[in-house]
Amino acid sequence: MTDRKTELAANLAKVEERIAAACAAAGRKREEVTLIVVTKTYPASDVRILSGLGVRHVAENRDQDAAPKAAECSDLPLIWHFVGQLQTNKVRSVVGYADLVQSVDRARLVDALSREAMRAGREVGCLLQVALDAGAGGRGERGGVAPSGIEELAALVAGSPGLRLDGLMTVAPLTGEYAGRQRAAFERLMDLSTDLRRAHPAANMVSAGMSADLEEAVAAGATHVRVGTAVLGVRPRLG
Repeated sequence: MTDRKTELAANLAKVEERIAAACAAAGRKREEVTLIVVTKTYPASDVRILSGLGVRHVAENRDQDAAPKAAECSDLPLIWHFVGQLQTNKVRSVVGYADLVQSVDRARLVDALSREAMRAGREVGCLLQVALDAGAGGRGERGGVAPSGIEELAALVAGSPGLRLDGLMTVAPLTGEYAGRQRAAFERLMDLSTDLRRAHPAANMVSAGMSADLEEAVAAGATHVRVGTAVLGVRPRLG
């Protein structure tokens, strides 16, 4: 365990250096960017080590892995983000531990989240997942709402009891006009965030960038970056 702690501490330090350098290059303060460590496929023991190293935000994308892990780590001062595509039949479980759901992309999901948040007596933060590879009115290859659908979905979240509209999230698309153009994709997300904040000033979170492209996200103005591999190492294959 000591070896794993040393490894994670070293990786965290490297990621911290990258974020700090990206902030400096963009003329931003380091505290403007929050690191979310994506702990999917890794054990609760790693989450516990990360917490001891000062990590406060962790993310998961599969409820069947996240629910028991969150329960095992319920004594830790962590903020849990759910970042995967979310089926409505998993919403009750996810609302039990997730402080924020970053993958809100359709009205039916909003309704389910609101209903379960009220039942649990919780307030759940919501980010709209924006699909920059979606056609007008469609959804992206990896989920997400088309930019043209943001306004309507944001209004629905903002008006739903138990939910808090926190901002926008995207994953750099693999197809379409932004494929291979992460910086341009993240700048587009920032423009959409500016539009959103005109109607919803408090919805100022912008979650973008991962291990390979966090610098581009910071340069574009992201407030949160989601980093997994660069902190935890190459993921084990899922059986």
